[in-house]
Amino acid sequence: MMSGATEEPTPSADVPAMSGDHAQPIIRSVPQMAPAVAPVPPLPSTPAESDETPQDSFVDPASSSVPASPAEPPQYRRGSFAPQPEEAPRTPADPPSRRQQRELNERTSFLQTERPEEPATEGARGALNRMGFKLAPNAAEQSARDDELAVSQHWPGPRTIAVVNGKGGAGKTPTTILLSAVFARYGGAGVLAWDNNQTRGTLGWRTEAGAHDRTLLEMIPEAARLLGTGAQSADLAHFVHHQPREKYDVLRSKPIRLAHENRLNPEDVDAIHAVAAKFYRLIIIDSGNDESDPMWLRMIDRADQIVVATTTRDDHAEAGALLLEALEERDERSARLAQRSVVVVSQADPKASAADVEHVVGGYRSLAREVVSIPFDHEMVDGHLRYGALAKRTQRAWLSAASAVARGL
Repeated sequence: MMSGATEEPTPSADVPAMSGDHAQPIIRSVPQMAPAVAPVPPLPSTPAESDETPQDSFVDPASSSVPASPAEPPQYRRGSFAPQPEEAPRTPADPPSRRQQRELNERTSFLQTERPEEPATEGARGALNRMGFKLAPNAAEQSARDDELAVSQHWPGPRTIAVVNGKGGAGKTPTTILLSAVFARYGGAGVLAWDNNQTRGTLGWRTEAGAHDRTLLEMIPEAARLLGTGAQSADLAHFVHHQPREKYDVLRSKPIRLAHENRLNPEDVDAIHAVAAKFYRLIIIDSGNDESDPMWLRMIDRADQIVVATTTRDDHAEAGALLLEALEERDERSARLAQRSVVVVSQADPKASAADVEHVVGGYRSLAREVVSIPFDHEMVDGHLRYGALAKRTQRAWLSAASAVARGL
């Protein structure tokens, strides 16, 4: 080997080779693969202290089999000349608007939101209040006030209630009359009681007659005119019978005629209902006993809610239950009406015990939305029926019944 000549480096040598008397380090060749661990340069505090990376020693960390140290900032990796994604400039958050500040702070309104309650007027508390005290009503009086508020509301658009039971004498007509009276007394005018009976409907017999004897049979030919733009609510006075004490109107059938002479078809029901819906906010229909009659079925199609009227007699109660079961099987809409129905159980027999009443009420709880019982009252037995003539506890029961109906409208 000649002096001064350099031996070719052996890539696998781990120590420098010696030549002659003088030890000279063998220059290690630069491998073409990435180092086992990428060296981390010192952070350049000043331009003078920063390292210059030669182009021939470039190692792309993305292609290296050894991942870069997670603690190493991407912008300082050796040989990484690819442009780094710039962070979106941070802009200060917009300050909340005054409206947002108000919503966050939830400022209490100066306006009173709770319904003010008047002092008690009944019982011992009412007597003390008349002496100058201001005592709140007890639970019973408060409950009555809540029911009054429920039946006093007005709904957006007319509502139709069908009072039903396939058995005669089950209390459909008294239920129609007294529900109409309660809704009109507390909610104002615009309530119509309609006798939708193909046979001998008695709604007209148990209410006061107007200055004429017209019925729905005389209204049907005039339906188109009453639905016209020139018709007025006062025009209905030619066909309906106003109840001056109770403030509702009655549309009678003509029970003195035979059933085949009173026969109506579904189109007649549609015409009468269209006129009623134009001029009244609440329509309460007293129905007949034939559940297969097209007139009866069309009434169900127009109803927003049904009320099953029954007494404590077993045959009346069973007929009402069978009717609900039949409606559930008729179609989806009828099934909803049955499930949301209200049942009114009237104690028609003065000898019926509390157990007899509870037997019927309990049997209907699984069939209807609400069940209300009405105590026996002689004023409900026969003759003209007026809400104001009933005993106080009977009036309270009918108010509860009307409130139950109102909660379903």
